[in-house]
Amino acid sequence: MEDNRPTRKALGNQAEGVAARYLARQGVQVLERNVYNRGGEIDLIGRDHDTLVFFEVRYRGTGSLAGAAESITSGKRKRLLNAVKFYLHRHRLWEADCRIDVVAIAPGESKQYRIQWIKNAIQA
Repeated sequence: MEDNRPTRKALGNQAEGVAARYLARQGVQVLERNVYNRGGEIDLIGRDHDTLVFFEVRYRGTGSLAGAAESITSGKRKRLLNAVKFYLHRHRLWEADCRIDVVAIAPGESKQYRIQWIKNAIQA
């Protein structure tokens, strides 16, 4: 019997696409997707007015015990902070006004997705 469910990576890519389109409609200029460096991975990087924003995109399907935003562990926070620090260092952006936001995505009831944008969700 074949399992036709999408892979975890495919679901992640789809959620990042949903988040990027949502953020663009909110006026965010999405600059980069899936940035990998020695510190870890950054899902999306964008500019919200004059602020450089690093986005962690979380998706949780129907029946998940924890919500998308609540699924960020202390280990994930630490890896994300390291990735952001490395990115800022590599691009010489230490003086940049920046923040880390979370875009939490879940299946919707009246719309396809329920999206929650949490600004400044993760702080150093």
